[in-house]
Amino acid sequence: MSVRVLDVGQLHAYVNLLLDDDALLRDIWLRGEVSNLVRASSGHIYFALNTDQAKIECALFRGNQRGLRAQLSNGDAVLAHGRVAAYQQRSQLQLIVDQVAPEGIGLQQLLYEERFRTLQAEGLFASERKRPLPRFPQTIGVVTSATGAVWHDIQQVIARRYPAVRLILSPSLVQGDDAPRQLIRALQSLDSLGVCDVIILARGGGSAEDLAAFNDDGLARAMFAVSCPIVSAIGHETDVTIADHVADLRAPTPSAAAELCVPDRADLLDAVAMLVGQVRERCVSNLQGQRGELAVVRSDLRSYHPRTMIADQRRNTDRLLTTAQTAVRVQRERYQGTVQLHRERAALLDPRNVLRRGYAYVERVDPTDPANARVTTATDVRAGDRLTLTFHDGTTRVDGAAANDA
Repeated sequence: MSVRVLDVGQLHAYVNLLLDDDALLRDIWLRGEVSNLVRASSGHIYFALNTDQAKIECALFRGNQRGLRAQLSNGDAVLAHGRVAAYQQRSQLQLIVDQVAPEGIGLQQLLYEERFRTLQAEGLFASERKRPLPRFPQTIGVVTSATGAVWHDIQQVIARRYPAVRLILSPSLVQGDDAPRQLIRALQSLDSLGVCDVIILARGGGSAEDLAAFNDDGLARAMFAVSCPIVSAIGHETDVTIADHVADLRAPTPSAAAELCVPDRADLLDAVAMLVGQVRERCVSNLQGQRGELAVVRSDLRSYHPRTMIADQRRNTDRLLTTAQTAVRVQRERYQGTVQLHRERAALLDPRNVLRRGYAYVERVDPTDPANARVTTATDVRAGDRLTLTFHDGTTRVDGAAANDA
């Protein structure tokens, strides 16, 4: 039979390995009274945690002091969280502390704060990832108890405000040890359908212990993974759970959550009536404008109609004819006056009119020189010329000598 021999260091290493493999010892809360408190120059804090029956040495290293809720003092009753390890130099167990708080705060509160910090660091509460709710959802999923008043209240609000939406209930326990698992399964079941526009996670009021399921980190991660927006309505308005921080929107009550998820039918009807009135006014205004334009077009068409154009041309022609006739008449009258004036002047110069006043003109009768027949002076008459005397009523002949003698 072979015997395995270990040195002391190997023994401590093996013990620490066993301690690290134990789920309880690597994540444990201990209650006790602080004693032998030492603050090292390195910033680490060493103390013992005592009860009436036992004590354990504790080490709170500087890097884990960010969550320290108060200054530790000897005699303080505290809750300390950490992992159990074997201290090789002293061959004793010790608690490597990563969180410590006064005992009066309560373990649930410490657990809540620890989970809150972890999930916040993972980005589950980030405001930039919050999704807006759809304005007109078609399907709303609800995760709550099938037998509680919450489901009834949500149905009533939806029926009153927006009955067109479809509600799908995914029932679950909302308190108790099995509640977180059922809530996660209910959320994942709704999300897998792929039809929900928004999901309401709701529960009525209760004590802090009743709402503990909604502080579960598994539920928080399941909510974060859902593909549609989530509205939380858990407990009373003053109750705030981790699920409220993860949700895209928090409502103070389940009824308020239902109101936030759907529009009000009365408001929609008022808005539709207002839009109908605006459309009617715009249509009437447009029709009136079109009627005015149509009247202008009709007037233009009448103006450009062949009959209208022919009538206009006839009127223009008549006007031009009238203008031309008037111009001709005026011109004729003017010319007639001029002719009459010339006639009167010609009449004054007509030799016959002069002859009527007792005058006569003399012509020589000379067959050889017809162009030199006119006699204008007495010296033009030669002896032997035969002369013709023309009076207004006739002509007589005389000889030149007789004429000179006369």
